[in-house]
Amino acid sequence: MNMSAVVIAPRAMAGRPDPIRRVLLGTDLSAVSDRAADQAIELAAEHGAELIVLSVVDPRGLRLPGGRFVKRIDQERSRVEAAAQAVVARARAAGAHATFLVWEGDPVEMIVSASAAEHADVIVLGSHGRGRLARLVLGSISAQVAGQAACQVIVVPAGPGSPKGD
Repeated sequence: MNMSAVVIAPRAMAGRPDPIRRVLLGTDLSAVSDRAADQAIELAAEHGAELIVLSVVDPRGLRLPGGRFVKRIDQERSRVEAAAQAVVARARAAGAHATFLVWEGDPVEMIVSASAAEHADVIVLGSHGRGRLARLVLGSISAQVAGQAACQVIVVPAGPGSPKGD
């Protein structure tokens, strides 16, 4: 595993080395998330675990300030499904068993819910590497997931030269 990744385990799991059978990759499918995808694929292949690629369509991100939709949800869902299938293909090429899910809603709630529903042993997320002010105002999806998840969370920071936006 990449040494720059941060591993966060709930207190209930501290010191308990359970086998990794299911890895949930929570991804927005951006270039920033590629490093997290690489880590999740490597982890799943290394442990013979199933990789579940989860991307969440957040309807709030598809609206203009006046409430009108910029894109239709079904169009965004189709785009996300195609991108998730590409990550699954990469994982399968690396020897991992992989599937994908596309859920709709709040990303934090959906990632935590999917990890429970899919019995994930570990969640892998990318970090956009925003500055302190942006984290304070926007919050951090990875930090919120780590605070709510019942399983281990691995946060992979954006690489040097990676774009920092959404």
